[in-house]
Amino acid sequence: MSGRYVIHLPVVAADLPAAQRLARVVGRWITVLPMMDPGEMTVSEEDEQCLHHRVFCDLRLSGGRRCILCDGHDGECTRRLRR
Repeated sequence: MSGRYVIHLPVVAADLPAAQRLARVVGRWITVLPMMDPGEMTVSEEDEQCLHHRVFCDLRLSGGRRCILCDGHDGECTRRLRR
């Protein structure tokens, strides 16, 4: 066993894009907590919880931190939001 535990926090959204947007907002906000790893954040349908959709890009940048852009983004990874 890895000694790591995962908290599953059910939140309801109307569709997959809305769930991913909400997860990105929560993931970016909660990064003030050192134990939060938004790169591992996923969403799934209530009745299809075995099928997970990644929310953030999972690429680790220098220093071990992850890219904060959405999964499948265009261009280079970054730690800052693009305007």
